[in-house]
Amino acid sequence: MLELEGKIALVTGSARGIGKGIALTLAEKGADIILNDKKPNLEGDVVAARIAEMGRRVTLIQADVSVEEEVRAMFQQIKTDFGRLDILVNNAGTSQAKTIFEASTDDWNYLLSTNLTSCFLCAKEAMELMSGQRSGRIVNISSVVGEQGALFGHVHYAATKSGMLGFTKTLARTAAPLGITVNAIAPGIIETELLLKTHGPEGIEKLSESVPLGLGTPRQIGLAVAFLCGEGGNYITGTTLDINGGMYMR
Repeated sequence: MLELEGKIALVTGSARGIGKGIALTLAEKGADIILNDKKPNLEGDVVAARIAEMGRRVTLIQADVSVEEEVRAMFQQIKTDFGRLDILVNNAGTSQAKTIFEASTDDWNYLLSTNLTSCFLCAKEAMELMSGQRSGRIVNISSVVGEQGALFGHVHYAATKSGMLGFTKTLARTAAPLGITVNAIAPGIIETELLLKTHGPEGIEKLSESVPLGLGTPRQIGLAVAFLCGEGGNYITGTTLDINGGMYMR
């Protein structure tokens, strides 16, 4: 029997990148998957098709998880289609390479709502479902910059990712009596399609040289999520797993 067989998992922002890797890995471990993306796209359909080929139930819900009404509608669909939710992975997010002198208030508010408010909205709805089950797992995808700060710019991105860590610890205390664990993962530099597009092969090679174990993969993040959501994570809550190849050590 696969470890996550019979579990229902929602992964936000899962049409590409780290979210895609998490969704595929959870499906490999047996979970049925609810994919989510802000707008319809071919990438999400491709991921859904791959999960269906594994024999899992899969649905793709279009919703902007920074908008309360859209989050409520998404969870209503989950209640109708699945009747329960066992795993929530708050992965949806974005970034901007701007310093405090370049970032506007609109930039700040956009990243805050996309990266952090989305976690609050989705966790709140998920806990309503999970509390009735007296079980559930919530995993928030933060970043190494939330712990060590960003080296160049990204001031508002780093603030949101650091905020996720405090949110995780506090929510874990609330969730524990309900049978729900809440943890965070802080990835380092992960080799995604977007990273290749923005840095190119030469840039990727240079980044890799700066990390003791080289760049990570979305699947490696997915395996960490699967661990926290499986039997090995039964007694782990309020913690942050550093999955960064030695980029940041504490």
